[in-house]
Amino acid sequence: MNADSAALGHNKPLAFGLPATWYHAPEIYEQERRRVFAREWIWIGRESQLKSPGDYVAAEIAGYRVFAIRDRDGILRAFHNVCRHRAATVVEKDEGHCEILRCRYHGWVYDTAGNLRKTPNFGEATGFRKEDYGLHRIAISVWRGLLFVSLDPDAAPLAEGLGDLVKETASYPVEDYCFVHQEVFDMNCNWKTYTDNFVEGYHVPGIHPPFAAVIDFDRFTTEGRNRTVIMHAPQKDGSFYGGLWLWRYPNTTLSVFPGGMNMSRIIPMGPRRTRLVYNFFFADDSPAAELRNRDTIERNCQVVREDFGICETSQGNLEAGIFDRGPLSPRHEEGVRHFHELLRESLGGAAG
Repeated sequence: MNADSAALGHNKPLAFGLPATWYHAPEIYEQERRRVFAREWIWIGRESQLKSPGDYVAAEIAGYRVFAIRDRDGILRAFHNVCRHRAATVVEKDEGHCEILRCRYHGWVYDTAGNLRKTPNFGEATGFRKEDYGLHRIAISVWRGLLFVSLDPDAAPLAEGLGDLVKETASYPVEDYCFVHQEVFDMNCNWKTYTDNFVEGYHVPGIHPPFAAVIDFDRFTTEGRNRTVIMHAPQKDGSFYGGLWLWRYPNTTLSVFPGGMNMSRIIPMGPRRTRLVYNFFFADDSPAAELRNRDTIERNCQVVREDFGICETSQGNLEAGIFDRGPLSPRHEEGVRHFHELLRESLGGAAG
């Protein structure tokens, strides 16, 4: 078999997707929360959001609420966003600034290093010590200006967790791009239903005709390796795309376009709900470039919206009890296969 035949998916063993129950069963979702999202490095924001002591950014990771903050000594720290008294959230905005961390529920106060400092009107209790009730810390690391956290105390270094995303973006000035806009989408489907869709180009002609018209679909390639799916497509005249789309396990995407990139996180909000948080970055964020940048943002968002209907319809069919699992295209769904292999490994092969 020559290289061209391999690229076209000739003579590869037939592979199958995950069982339909994996896309809605509560027990599978709970395993994913604890064995995937509680163990991986998850992108939650930008280092530029934490310029000064007291600046913070908060996020949700499959039901785990977390936040990162620059403490008074300038050190980046991250915590579970859970007060140690009655489990209320400590910071309530997606980002902001505070000199101290005060839980609104009962007024417990923490410093920016997570230490419990005050417990107003709590009273005296034998054996109670403030030093035993600091915020639960989590790991935080920065890659090219982007903030990642891990709930796993034994997490491998971030660069290792990022897989081939590091190599594939090496030639792009990721840290030099300027953040311009964030867009949030909510979908009524499992996070894997959308992820399966993102990591393959097979659906492009049917679901994204304007997109298909400006790429050479016959030369669309998909490769899964080292925790990353890499998709390429040569661009035709008039395309606003860059021809490179990346996905990194379990929920980070990064797509390049001329003069910038978009980056997203795919957030499970339950067995049947998913939130997409897209950030758009540009090399030129001047007033003169504003209209051009807005047009690029809207075109990208339109492609995202076009996926909603098919993902939500497929979700209903996955739950209806007729479909079990389907064969994966050896030419176009290598990304799906790689994603499923990684997920099975995380969950110990429980899906079959």
